[in-house]
Amino acid sequence: MQASAGSTPQSRVQLGLALGALGIVFGDIGTSPLYTMRECIKHVPQSVEYTDGILGILSLMFWALMFVVSFKYMLYVTRADNHGEGGIFALLALCYGDRERTGRRGLGIVTIIILIGAALLFGDGVITPAISVLGAAEGFTSFNPSIETNTIVVIACVILALLFWFQYKGTKVIGSVFGPIMMVWFVTLGVLGARQIIHAPQVWHALDPRYGLALLFSHPDYRTIAELLGAIVLCITGAEALYADLGHFGRQAIGWAWFGVACPGLLLNYFGQGALLLTHKNTPDLDPFFSLAPAGTLRLGLVILSIVAAVIASQALISGTYSLARQAIQLGFFPRLRIIYTNRDRSGQIYVPLMNELLAIGALAVVLGFRSSANLAAAYGIAVTGTMAVTTFAFYRVTRFCWNWPWWKTVPLCTAFLIVDIAFFGSNLHKIADGGWLPLTMALGVLAVMHTWKSGRNEIVEKVYSGAITELELSSIAKSKSIVRVPGSAVFMAGTPKGTPLALLHHLKANKSLQKIVVLLTITAKEVPVVPEEERLTLTDLGEGVWRAIGCFGYMESPDVSMLIAKIQALGVPIKPEATTFFFNREMIISGGNARMWEWEKRFYGFLSRNATPVKDYYQILPTQIIEIGLPVQL
Repeated sequence: MQASAGSTPQSRVQLGLALGALGIVFGDIGTSPLYTMRECIKHVPQSVEYTDGILGILSLMFWALMFVVSFKYMLYVTRADNHGEGGIFALLALCYGDRERTGRRGLGIVTIIILIGAALLFGDGVITPAISVLGAAEGFTSFNPSIETNTIVVIACVILALLFWFQYKGTKVIGSVFGPIMMVWFVTLGVLGARQIIHAPQVWHALDPRYGLALLFSHPDYRTIAELLGAIVLCITGAEALYADLGHFGRQAIGWAWFGVACPGLLLNYFGQGALLLTHKNTPDLDPFFSLAPAGTLRLGLVILSIVAAVIASQALISGTYSLARQAIQLGFFPRLRIIYTNRDRSGQIYVPLMNELLAIGALAVVLGFRSSANLAAAYGIAVTGTMAVTTFAFYRVTRFCWNWPWWKTVPLCTAFLIVDIAFFGSNLHKIADGGWLPLTMALGVLAVMHTWKSGRNEIVEKVYSGAITELELSSIAKSKSIVRVPGSAVFMAGTPKGTPLALLHHLKANKSLQKIVVLLTITAKEVPVVPEEERLTLTDLGEGVWRAIGCFGYMESPDVSMLIAKIQALGVPIKPEATTFFFNREMIISGGNARMWEWEKRFYGFLSRNATPVKDYYQILPTQIIEIGLPVQL
């Protein structure tokens, strides 16, 4: 992917972005060859002739990659960008725009469905690092068959522990080498596969879809078909990353990386594994991936390279989970979590300690519990295919109600997508008993958090802020002779951009005084990834030394109150940032009220509220400048 001498600066930029996309976007799908073919051949019916079985598997793999990744995601879903950003929350924003998303019990059905897709992605964030690293570590057995399973498990746990420990340092340094390493990885995949195809060129017959269909329906038993499709789906895991990382690299660069490097490398490797199996029919327990390399030093090198690739794939997914958590927080679906910025120049490079700890515990527990990538494959796929089906549903909503496509254009297209998605999802349902319950359980927990938090916030806004006094009444109070105006400045954080914060009213009631400079500050999250700087702040003079400020941030940003205060000062408000006191309400949740929530949700919301990250950390304010006022709220 080296730019020619006559290439334009723009094309060189796109090539650089495409190289970066190889390291971030295609890490997950790029490590699928480690275990996919091995799992597929286990589910070929015994009644099928060996050669036909291999060609059938290759045919299903090829057309799955072409239809799901190249056709659905690359040609269509990546068009649904929200100001350049992609991902499940971008689809949520596009589905509604400025329309209401709340329903009778707090959230609408469309929002719930899309949140299910987001929750499944969190579950996938635990399993993917585990299966990738475990599958790579198992390569040592192909180099030295005497290595025991316990040793492989220990190696995988050590690698994962180091990976999660290293997260707090950020990805600024190692991120710069992700792309080149994955370029070497995909080239290696292609070269190793091509070496074997030379010896069995008949594998190219698998390009004919009839081989795949014949294998699929050669044994008209639902469970057999489901097990086979459940293994085939492993070759397209990671396709969602094409859309989720759209904002980092752009649709064109991701397309170049996929069609120019990743896709050819994967296809050559899968077909090479098929050729290897055809030329070694009588070799039991043959690992179709690591056996592509000659025994000895080259195979050991492939094992080491595969471990590095698995770490990169895991790192990309871990970083994506951090980003997904921040988007959920900004859109009001998650309680505040501590977010650390690991690179001053790139706001997208963040570290979320609590999320990292949960991912680390989950991944290590999965490795210790399943002990092999073969066992773990039984739990893998159900979360991915569920998210793909949700993406299709949301994409249909976008095409119909955002882009205003006619029904005759969008219904057949999305129906074709959904048929494939449902087929893959349904084929993974049999995995529930064998481990598929794990990602579903994790997703259910995440969904409970998101639904409870959003519903609780909606109820609190309605109960606490709907009856707030008006701005005119506040102006009258501010100039009242019974109120002493003292020197200094104060910022009262307001939950809504109208009315008066209860923290201010409690302050007046308790102290009978008010600072000469008062700012009512509301932080809002717009359903766009990044808010332009000219739209960052809205300032209104209410008179009597009182201003109302509304700070806007996108769901890919984190609020910075200190920056907003500096902007307010620059606009002429005589406020001294270092001497300003910030007043917050500290909600104390009491259950037993008439809120439109289940009782368990009320208690759960109280627990989440008590354990949310303090505002001083989330809004980046010095704790010595904060005064919190208790606010009992009965839900």
